[in-house]
Amino acid sequence: MRLVDLLRFSAVALSGHRVRTLLSLLGVAIGVMAVLVLTSLGEGARLYVVSEFTSLGSNLLIVMPGRTETTGGAPVAGAAAHDLTPADGEAIRRHVRGVRRLAPLAFGTASVRFGDRTRDVPIIGTTDEMESVRRLQMGIGQYLPRVAGEIEARVCVVGAKVQTELFAGLNPLGENLRIGQERFRVIGVLAPRGLSMGMDFDEAVHVPVRRALRLFNRTSLFRILIEAGSHDELPALRGRVAGFLKQRHAGEEDVTVLTQDAVVETFGRILSILTAVVAGIAAISLTVAGIGIMNVMLVSVSERTREIGLLKALGVTSRQVVAVFLAEASLLSSIGGVVGLTAGLFSVRLLRAVYPAFPAEPPSWAVAAAAARLQRGRGDLRRASGAARRAARPRRRAREAMTWTHCATLCRSRSGPSPPIACARR
Repeated sequence: MRLVDLLRFSAVALSGHRVRTLLSLLGVAIGVMAVLVLTSLGEGARLYVVSEFTSLGSNLLIVMPGRTETTGGAPVAGAAAHDLTPADGEAIRRHVRGVRRLAPLAFGTASVRFGDRTRDVPIIGTTDEMESVRRLQMGIGQYLPRVAGEIEARVCVVGAKVQTELFAGLNPLGENLRIGQERFRVIGVLAPRGLSMGMDFDEAVHVPVRRALRLFNRTSLFRILIEAGSHDELPALRGRVAGFLKQRHAGEEDVTVLTQDAVVETFGRILSILTAVVAGIAAISLTVAGIGIMNVMLVSVSERTREIGLLKALGVTSRQVVAVFLAEASLLSSIGGVVGLTAGLFSVRLLRAVYPAFPAEPPSWAVAAAAARLQRGRGDLRRASGAARRAARPRRRAREAMTWTHCATLCRSRSGPSPPIACARR
């Protein structure tokens, strides 16, 4: 039986039960589409986190108060014996070699008010070098000024969304903005930036770092960002910063110094595991779809016993009958896989069109797995066709042998040349 004949016979058999065939195709298609879409979400999250860290540059150190240590079964941040203060940052800048820029960070939330408009916004306390470290762009005005001593002016820089909601189209430069119980003069507005590292800079207000600490009644910084001269200097600079702070804090290792690569690697590993788990959950739907095809074939065999008997009476072998049902299952799997692959890729493109900032992209191994499923279906069809052909050869030889024997018998019953010659003439 040729492959074309096998496909035609299987297609006619499947078209006889259209609803059952459609539901089986839908199960396979949903399974393939689920694998592609869910793995695209996981891979997109990983790429988004990596791109956010990369936007900061590749030569960044992050100093956090508290020592990361292991207690019990999970690593936790231990309590800091000494506060991480702006004075520590200034000392690092003056005495540690290799520091290009340094930006201390204090973080909190406060109520801001202009006129009769009020809203709660994140408050970022920092210095003028934050603009270069985080690659901030100004819309109008200027960023925080450089401060020589501990006396800082009551000035602030607002995000683009804060300007829109509080000032309602007015030019905010020179206006007084009440933050908590203090008044700050607006000297600049950041250009629209959106989310970065989980923080929406458009909704934030930047103030001098010591003003922020007094505003929130705190003594310790949230972070210190240190920019090195080059990426190759990071390991040595990390050791120098950790050693200097240990010496400054009376021999206590009460800070954690992380490189940007370490943070990116940690997030990447976590999100890769998450992607694999999500893919495993989605693969369950593929397994269910495969069991559905098995069930359909079992019911089909049970319902078509008369058809199978008629085929056997016409000389069809058992291997050819098995090849027919295998071809039907392969058609269901292949067509469902093509539909699912197309729908999955279209869904990913639609997601990227709706959320262009989220780099949803199916990992190569997920696409390869879907393509391998289609290739496996094609291989099953070839094997089914080959089995049908091999099974047909003995039957063809038997028919030829029977024809030769019948011809020889007829020739013996008549007078004339020998049977082989007579049959050869005929």
